[in-house]
Amino acid sequence: MPTKITAIYENPKSPEAFEAGHQEQIVLAKAIPGVQRVGSAKVWPKEDGSPTPAYRVLDLYFTDYAAAGKAVTSEEASAFVAKAFELATGGVRLLFVDVEEV
Repeated sequence: MPTKITAIYENPKSPEAFEAGHQEQIVLAKAIPGVQRVGSAKVWPKEDGSPTPAYRVLDLYFTDYAAAGKAVTSEEASAFVAKAFELATGGVRLLFVDVEEV
């Protein structure tokens, strides 16, 4: 089954600094062995002006769990994770998810 690794970035201390480094994060994600596709999305601001529940998400798609599991042991994945934690001044969660076709 297709597997996705999702990085959920909490609201950073400086959105400008996060955005300045985000393109490098995407380049690092695309370099991870076995990644088929990378998707990035910014969370819409809330209409009432309160903080969003997260700032951005970054999705890395793999053919299956085995491919994703192997990929995370690579040097490229280590560089990606290091950059994720550098950018994530508000915190980051990394999830492995089973992509269900509907």
